[in-house]
Amino acid sequence: MQRAEARPRQHPEGAAPGGGSGGDRAAAAAAGAMDPTRLLEPSLYTVKAIFILDNDGQRLLAKYYDDTFPSTKEQKTFERSVFDKTHKTDSEIAFLEGLTIVYKSSIDLFFYVVGSSQENELMLVAVLTCLFDSLSHMLRKNVEKRSLLDNLDGVFLVVDEIVDGGVILESDPQQVIQKVNFRVDDSPLSEQSVAQVLQSAKEQIKWSLLK
Repeated sequence: MQRAEARPRQHPEGAAPGGGSGGDRAAAAAAGAMDPTRLLEPSLYTVKAIFILDNDGQRLLAKYYDDTFPSTKEQKTFERSVFDKTHKTDSEIAFLEGLTIVYKSSIDLFFYVVGSSQENELMLVAVLTCLFDSLSHMLRKNVEKRSLLDNLDGVFLVVDEIVDGGVILESDPQQVIQKVNFRVDDSPLSEQSVAQVLQSAKEQIKWSLLK
């Protein structure tokens, strides 16, 4: 008498045990393994840096909100790389060193907002647009190097009203200008405090440019 051979149960072509398509399951598993964003927690810290360069790629203003580039030397090297990649192109977005960069030029100025590679580009563009429109209002639409340098203390206030510690606070230029005016036109004691802040900012700018 011949022994009966145990054979695996046959499934319809393309199906897997337990129901569902084997191909679909494999594709879903692969997608889950290949999608790094599934492991990322949502973050309010959208902006990594904001900087403004002149048409020679020299820094006029820069604020970094994390330790991606911890030293001034590393920051300026990154800024030069960004400028070299963007100043002759018509695009408004670039990808460099695992970062997303949106930018805009005006006469002899280049404005940059930097986020992570997973960041929503529309959020970064909103920050960039708010920054440019706020400065355009403050500088009476004369957005060029000389005017910006003459009002650099106000430019720092504008940036601080839009982004704080990498978190987007405001994207409406009218609201930004109102808040800046309120800070400057507040009580005498506040005016003194603002003056102290502005003097400190000027000292930081001076030492940053000398490094």
